[in-house]
Amino acid sequence: MNDRRYLKSKIDRYHLRSLLGKSDMSEVFMADDEESQKRVAVKLLYGSRRGEEAQQFLTKTAAIAELHHPHIMPILDYGIEDEAAFIVMEYTPYGDLRQRHPKGAQLDLITIIEYVQQISKALQYIHEKGYVHRDVKPHNLLIGEHNELLLSDFGTSILSHSLNPLHSTKREFEGTAPYAAPEQLRGKSRRSSDQYALGIMVYEWITGDWPFNGSFYEITHQHLFVAPPPLQKRGISYPQNIEQVLMRALEKEPTQRFPSIKRFAEELEWSYKIAQARGQLPSPAENKQSASVQDQPLQKAQRAQPLRQQFRSPLPFHQANKQNN
Repeated sequence: MNDRRYLKSKIDRYHLRSLLGKSDMSEVFMADDEESQKRVAVKLLYGSRRGEEAQQFLTKTAAIAELHHPHIMPILDYGIEDEAAFIVMEYTPYGDLRQRHPKGAQLDLITIIEYVQQISKALQYIHEKGYVHRDVKPHNLLIGEHNELLLSDFGTSILSHSLNPLHSTKREFEGTAPYAAPEQLRGKSRRSSDQYALGIMVYEWITGDWPFNGSFYEITHQHLFVAPPPLQKRGISYPQNIEQVLMRALEKEPTQRFPSIKRFAEELEWSYKIAQARGQLPSPAENKQSASVQDQPLQKAQRAQPLRQQFRSPLPFHQANKQNN
């Protein structure tokens, strides 16, 4: 991969104004569209694209641009200029879920349920279209003008080679390690990999931390071979039926998870209602970053914070773990 950073102030008809965030794969800029006179977000992908690679980018992005859903950030434009690939999206000044709830924040269950309902609808939609997102995490869930969640960053998405979740094609790992499913780390993403990532987010929102921590390789090993710590071991008292739903979404074997992400969301909501009827719900989290801010736009200082760079691996884990398959 070419490690260059984009230094021009304009690409196509878009004037780049300020850097919003970056990862090891791309940079995202706030920009002005000289044609529509609107503010947009422009994502520039690192590396040069020419020939077949350029055509693949254009073909795949054209397909993703056809996705239209109330909880998906739409792609407005895309292209390649001077071998630099770019994607244009709407600009939302209200930040993302990681900025709204920094790492360590614990959310009350009703907030979690509301988030899962919105996220699962977007993911169910793309799964039915034959896609796997492969990078579901708080940073890729933007907050819209009406406080709705918008799934974004399809940069690591691919077309599923089969709608049958039992089949997939080996590929190198792409994604973010703390949220990556075991099969994804082995280069075999499927629809239920997105369910696992959402389960990790729910675990994090309940406990304030990921189930697995350490170096990249330590996190990877735990995803592959170690069961998530029970909530009680994290000092969290939660109704057993809710925890059972969560732990099923975090099963190592994809076929042991829920048959769809829609089903996961439904079971989580149903378990909440049962626990509520039984009077078993825990008291709301006291963290100031939890539900108290869910209906408020981010403050100006928070909006300006850059997205955090995430831990990604260039290594083909299906080779590194071949002996364990």
